[in-house]
Amino acid sequence: MLVALAGGVGAARLLSGLVQVVDPASITAIVNTGDDLVLHGLHVSPDVDTITYTLAGVANPDTGWGLAAESWTVMEELGQLGGEDWFRLGDRDLATHLYRTQRLAEGATLTEVTSELAMRRRVGVRILPMSDDPVRTRLTLAAEPDGNGQGDVAAAPAAEPGGARQASREVAFQDYFVRLRHGVPVESVRFEGAAAARPAPGVLDAIAAAELVVGCPSNPIVSLGPILAVPGVRQALSARRRDVVAVSPIVAGAALKGPADRLLEELGHERSVVGVARLYADWAGTLVVDEADAELAPAVEAAGVRCVVAPTIMSTPARAAALAKVVLDAAA
Repeated sequence: MLVALAGGVGAARLLSGLVQVVDPASITAIVNTGDDLVLHGLHVSPDVDTITYTLAGVANPDTGWGLAAESWTVMEELGQLGGEDWFRLGDRDLATHLYRTQRLAEGATLTEVTSELAMRRRVGVRILPMSDDPVRTRLTLAAEPDGNGQGDVAAAPAAEPGGARQASREVAFQDYFVRLRHGVPVESVRFEGAAAARPAPGVLDAIAAAELVVGCPSNPIVSLGPILAVPGVRQALSARRRDVVAVSPIVAGAALKGPADRLLEELGHERSVVGVARLYADWAGTLVVDEADAELAPAVEAAGVRCVVAPTIMSTPARAAALAKVVLDAAA
């Protein structure tokens, strides 16, 4: 059995490669739910849905998230009415959130609902939310004066007299990522509710029984970070460290998608595969890095993590499958 720690588009792409080279039924994906939110009264699970849609072959090929052949009638009408439309939910996508919200209201767990949705989408991979308990990623934004001596009003409250540095403020993940387009500096990240959360049923058993655990090329801070914050998960991974192969989401000092590189730097980590290796060293025995970072392999290994160099940019299904084979070979 293979277990994948997953969050976001990079994880979805690697999983789409893994199902080409191993039996999908042998894969369990443990998925980040720190991005979840309630919007318009609906429970939205962005990472769970991105991975489900991708494995079902119905994801939007241009964005990597949402559904293909989507329409936006509801959002357009909502905007005309003056409603909150900064987080775009397509008409077809809304059906998923309506179903999830209904089932949760009926008493089903998030694990049960996720399994039902995957089954109805004919996804062969077992998809587990990291927890049935609410864990929410919260970011404290740093306010910086602009060229006129006034603070960034999108990032913090009104500036103090004289253009003094403004007070920072905390926002939910989707406010940072979507509404503010992850364009503001971050001072700190916390995972609200994590200390009291329990791993979803099957999570710890899957890690313990896995022949291989894959750390997908997801944002180390806000995609894998919430999973590791659930009590018992990091410890379970550390116990299997020799069998954990992670793939770096950083290539040549930059993230291919999203703010992973900037978050690493803003939170005091090195903005490179070496920074990723240091973050993962206690739970991952091997790190796969792109050929663009081959010269950093000795520094990765100096951090205590075995380094494998290979092409990691999954621009086509064939390249995703090739990376999946590299991961399997690294484990062997």
